[in-house]
Amino acid sequence: MTDTTAGVPRTQAQRTAATRAKLLDAAVDSLVELGYAGTSTQGIAKRAGVSRGAQLHHFPTKESLVVAAVAHLVDKRLAEILEARPEPDRALETLFDAFVGPLFDAALELWVAARTDPALHEAMIPLEQKVSDALHVGCLEIMGDQISPDAIDLSIELARGFAVSSLMRTPESDQEFRERLLPVWKALVMK
Repeated sequence: MTDTTAGVPRTQAQRTAATRAKLLDAAVDSLVELGYAGTSTQGIAKRAGVSRGAQLHHFPTKESLVVAAVAHLVDKRLAEILEARPEPDRALETLFDAFVGPLFDAALELWVAARTDPALHEAMIPLEQKVSDALHVGCLEIMGDQISPDAIDLSIELARGFAVSSLMRTPESDQEFRERLLPVWKALVMK
């Protein structure tokens, strides 16, 4: 039997890419819905509709799968942000928005779990560097010379901390907090 899409046979590379994408999407969904502790490779394979053997072929460990899933989402999210072409004067809002949604939820699950899981912690180090680099590049692309590299790094840390603390606020109080503090932050870091 030939694997086809719209009547056109798919190559092995296309089938591999499709299987990996299903696994990565299922891993993110599982992290967001069940948390790291509730996420299992068997559950991810089932969500993705692939065999356990296929999952193991692509990602031999839970750590490799969930880290790859978040890395995949980082690439996708950065591309979406840059394609939207945000205005430079809204760049800090865009940065804060990068820490909202499934990417942030999945990454937060991994950060917390990595605190006590040495294998996950080790696997997360390159991912965190990739996230920081992507955010830094995205900020430079949006803001250009309107902000210094150090101010970008500080803004990334502020946005991350703001996102974590927002978990304890209502959406309304979070919006008020953001509207009150973002102008102050902009005045401090923008040239």
